[in-house]
Amino acid sequence: MIRKYAFAAVAVFAFAAPALADAIEGNYVTPAGTKMSIAACGASFCVTAKSGKHAGKSIGSFKTSSGGYKGSLTDHDKGKTYNGKGRLSGGNLVMSGCVLGGLICRSETWNRQ
Repeated sequence: MIRKYAFAAVAVFAFAAPALADAIEGNYVTPAGTKMSIAACGASFCVTAKSGKHAGKSIGSFKTSSGGYKGSLTDHDKGKTYNGKGRLSGGNLVMSGCVLGGLICRSETWNRQ
């Protein structure tokens, strides 16, 4: 009987505990100086501009993938969306993506604030 109550207590505390934040969640600054925020949104992580002319706009989203994150980012100035990936490195987020079947690739590091 004691085991039954102990199990019930563990279950209650396990489900009552707040969910731990994923490592990617937080605030970043791009090389251009734009502040970005990454937060959980459903099964993904949403990227929102916090400064600059696109402040408040959704910039993209990521999902966890083996060894990092995969998703897409939108360049609102050009009206284009690019697929890419990201990985954490020393607390910063290294983003990379390619176009034209991998012919042109680019990467940049977003510094965590």
